Parts: sequence; C-alpha cells; structure tokens
Amino acid sequence: MLNLGWRFDYQILTPGLRRFVRSARLPRQPRFSQHAPLIVDYDWTLTI
Repeated sequence: MLNLGWRFDYQILTPGLRRFVRSARLPRQPRFSQHAPLIVDYDWTLTI
C-alpha cells in the first residue's frame, strides 16, 4: 500500500480561533477508501 489518499477534510477558522488548536494530524493507518481524514483537537469548553 502506498498510503495515498485525497485530502477531502478541511478545517477553516479565524485567526482568533487558531490559538485554541492543540494538534492536527492525518492518520496513517490503512484506509478502505481514498479519503484521508484530518483530525484537529481543540482546547475550549462549549457552554449553552
């Protein structure tokens, strides 16, 4: 397996939200499709 994928996932945010990004990664485990997921971890608390 060549570990190739199309990058369909995007995260778009404002400069003010950039400071809340803790990490971002593209997992390299074998895929069942051409989809390459983007995982972004944020450091914030949602309140209702």
